[in-house]
Amino acid sequence: MQRSDPPPAEFRHVYEFNIRFGDIDSQGHVNNVKFVGYLEDARLEMLHGDPVRKGEDPVRGMVISRHEIDYKLPLLPTVHPIRVETWVTQARAASFVLAYEVRDDENVYATATSTLVAFDVELNRLRRFTPYEREFIARYVAPKE
Repeated sequence: MQRSDPPPAEFRHVYEFNIRFGDIDSQGHVNNVKFVGYLEDARLEMLHGDPVRKGEDPVRGMVISRHEIDYKLPLLPTVHPIRVETWVTQARAASFVLAYEVRDDENVYATATSTLVAFDVELNRLRRFTPYEREFIARYVAPKE
């Protein structure tokens, strides 16, 4: 998995959530499938929920072309919030890569990446990003040092 170190906080999207009872499997930790759901929830908040709450247009017409996830530690039931921190590691004309950490203040439970591509639903084909989409994605790309 290609990964870069997390960028400074101002280039990361943070989504907090609480573990639900149904997320726990028979081994007493969060089931691996639930992690992909956490990534989806964080991604939807980043691209849709947060922009709408800020009075901006949501980012639409993105489809996932690839997911990779590495499980680092078992995530056990807790009353403390867990968070998914998300940032962009690559941006091209029609695709970008999101990196994620599922974590709390002390531990990283999983790292992951998703490749998203711009898609024209009506024409059923890939497309290039709009200027607004490029600007939105750039918010989560840390400048090279």
